[in-house]
Amino acid sequence: MQQIAIGIDLGGTQVRAALVDERGSLVARREELTDANGGPDRILSQIRTLSDELLATVKPSDVVGIGVSAPGPIDTVSGIATSIPTLSGFVDFPLRAELQKRFPFPVSLEHDGIAAAIGEWTFGAGKGVDNLIYITVSTGIGGGVIADGRVLRGRKGMAAHIGHMSVVPDGELCPCGNRGCFEAYGSGTAFMRRARARAAECSDTTLGRPGEDIHSRDVFAAARAGDALANRLIDEEAEILGRGFTSLIHIFSPDMLVMGGGLSNEFERLQPGIQGCITQWAMPGFKDVKVLRAALGQNSGLIGAAALAFLAEGIRFEGRSLVANR
Repeated sequence: MQQIAIGIDLGGTQVRAALVDERGSLVARREELTDANGGPDRILSQIRTLSDELLATVKPSDVVGIGVSAPGPIDTVSGIATSIPTLSGFVDFPLRAELQKRFPFPVSLEHDGIAAAIGEWTFGAGKGVDNLIYITVSTGIGGGVIADGRVLRGRKGMAAHIGHMSVVPDGELCPCGNRGCFEAYGSGTAFMRRARARAAECSDTTLGRPGEDIHSRDVFAAARAGDALANRLIDEEAEILGRGFTSLIHIFSPDMLVMGGGLSNEFERLQPGIQGCITQWAMPGFKDVKVLRAALGQNSGLIGAAALAFLAEGIRFEGRSLVANR
């Protein structure tokens, strides 16, 4: 009998749902735009509707559980969303309990960065290793850590908010309210902000023509066409990421770093600069840690959420089990 888990990836832009089998393969998938201002009841209704569409294609008896990946901060010990800035109304909201009311299966809840780390660890680039750091570089910077073959969760299950380590005293304002965070300099949002400001000051660039906005993809396209400013911007972004990744290597001593998120779509262009920075600045003994692209692409969190449901039921992948059950 094939066992299936439902994975839910709740984001500020999209709600995605999938049926995932024990090999980590997507059996079926549904998605729709998140009604981010609709409040908890509306978003929970979206999750239920997408799940029902998937459940109509399988036997309910084959489903072992549902795993939900959600943006933080979330206290995953109590199951309470303390404050999700991208979703209206999710302040001190009992997310796991409300989800459990709507499903007959066990519900597991995880922070999105940790869920993605679990996905890459069980089915992706991190298969076979005991220590990895997953970093998503997109609108913000987030991540998750696997240490000594265990999911690192920390107090309240809120470990690995790596985008909010301080890198510049009294630096750029971060969405979290602090200044000088890694996210405020290395995220895709920060990259676009720098590109727009620099293009406005440069007459010798194809970026930022009158009436045109600048997005990350535009910078990489211009760089491939030989635009000097675009190439400088990308090299600077690679160094910012490389320095931040080097700090993470020193803290956690991983076997590898796995990069996901929107900017990982340009991994081939960014990787040499990131790896070069690690080689230059990491202490001896750490210089050989490699940066890999997420093997599951944009599905790391979705598949990781489903893996969480399997692991919570005691189903193992290559001997791995969920140490801290939800």
